[in-house]
Amino acid sequence: MDVSELDYDLPPELIAQTPAPSRDASRLLVIDRARGGVEDHVFGELPDLLRPGDCVVVNNSRVIPARVMAWDAGGRAVELLFIEAIDGRRWRALTRPGRRSREGVELIVGDAPDARLRIVGVEPDGPRVVEPLDGSIDALLRVHGRPPLPPYIARFAAPAPDDLERYQTVYARPPGSIAAPTAGLHFTPELLGEMQRRGVELHQLTLHVGPGTFRPIKTTKVEDHALPPERIAIPPAVADAVNRARDQRRRVIAVGTTTVRALESAAAPDGRIRPLAGEARLYVTPGFRFRVVDALLTNFHLPRSSLLVLVAAFAGRELILKSYGHAIRAGYRFYSYGDATLIL
Repeated sequence: MDVSELDYDLPPELIAQTPAPSRDASRLLVIDRARGGVEDHVFGELPDLLRPGDCVVVNNSRVIPARVMAWDAGGRAVELLFIEAIDGRRWRALTRPGRRSREGVELIVGDAPDARLRIVGVEPDGPRVVEPLDGSIDALLRVHGRPPLPPYIARFAAPAPDDLERYQTVYARPPGSIAAPTAGLHFTPELLGEMQRRGVELHQLTLHVGPGTFRPIKTTKVEDHALPPERIAIPPAVADAVNRARDQRRRVIAVGTTTVRALESAAAPDGRIRPLAGEARLYVTPGFRFRVVDALLTNFHLPRSSLLVLVAAFAGRELILKSYGHAIRAGYRFYSYGDATLIL
């Protein structure tokens, strides 16, 4: 597929800059693959759209306060986005501008300053290897880290206090993501409880969202894009629950493209999944045969993104672009803090 086939025009005012007043007040566009139609709903109506016995799987990764502002010896600003720990001391980080973060450069964090960092390596694809000269990176992030809002949110460099809570799912547990699994941002504890009371199963896996999620596709052909691996953990009990649902012909509903990547990465040719602790390397492109997931709850995605590629592979390019066109005309809010879709 040519990447230009996944273009669409979005008015800038439809890019959500703030979350809905309450999580489940977001709008929900239901996309029906069987009949090629769409219906407008509110996210709080989700329990009415599910069936008893549905197996809903969410990604419980917790977003870390990964964005840190620092200064070099000349007092010039350097922004760091900490991706993941390498060992007990060193971390991998993206830096901007790169020319101020060459190997051997020392950076200052805080006004005192109360923390110093050194760039000890530059990896071939751009990330820097960073070690602290004082304390630990974990401690630095707790004090100086900011929520890693995407750059299309105008205040991404200076998040609001509410972002600490709203750019996080209510069921987030193990820390490790540098972007929120945004499909889950719409759930409230009350809504989750109502789903369970109606007989819907809820299960949690972990996929730590990495920088590949928001890396734009720069190749002409979608299939030539390289999607980096992401850390994943599917517990045995979750694998058993998903396999049991499939054996009993109950729907497996993935909350988010990250959950789809996790489940399909763990799937055997017959659709049974195995417990997994390692990396998800799967890159879903049109023509992929989904073995596990029957329905997908997800937000609206950027043009020419690997996430939109996955959604187009799941529902079909024509139906997705038709549905996005309806959402634009109806004034839906797009991207991380925006509204959701349920693809059945």
